[in-house]
Amino acid sequence: MYSVYILYSDTSNTYYIGSTANLADRLGRHNKGRSKSTKFGVPWRLVYREECNTRAEAVQREK
Repeated sequence: MYSVYILYSDTSNTYYIGSTANLADRLGRHNKGRSKSTKFGVPWRLVYREECNTRAEAVQREK
């Protein structure tokens, strides 16, 4: 199962949209500054999640 998700950062007042097979791990990496695209917005909070059956479906939905 794959997830499409939206994160929000109060620090930078920005949203980030992504997809992953392991949302808990991915959110942890975002909040530890291990993702180049989100390291300046820490902390991030999950504001939306949608489950998809395949990676292709998740990537398409992310767009």
